Amino acid sequence: MQINLQGKNIELTQAIKDYISKRVTNLEKLLLKIEQGHGKVRVNFEVSKSTNHHKSGEIFHADCLIKIDGKEFYGSADKEDLYAAVDAVKDSLYNEINKNKDRSQTLFKRGASSVKKMLKGLSKRNPFTSKY
Repeated sequence: MQINLQGKNIELTQAIKDYISKRVTNLEKLLLKIEQGHGKVRVNFEVSKSTNHHKSGEIFHADCLIKIDGKEFYGSADKEDLYAAVDAVKDSLYNEINKNKDRSQTLFKRGASSVKKMLKGLSKRNPFTSKY
């Protein structure tokens, strides 16, 4: 896994880098199976401060783009605290990746079930052409 960190209008201290890498590696358990299948995972994480003159409000912004063999997952958040913004991005990406994984498993299971029904003779529908 390749992680690129970038900061705009903010200095990336070692504490911020460690916190972001810790949160991204929490996503690694979902991405690990994809990497084992010889897939390349690239993570682009960007944190920024929207303006230098504001003292309160949602001034910290975090973006993350994960590219996995042609699929892209994106999350962004604006919060008052930098660490809260990073956590919000991690949570949204976790849900998006998990939803995509569940969707592909469901489609595979539905197709396998359709083939099984056809082989048993319970259905005359051909799962490959979707015709009866």
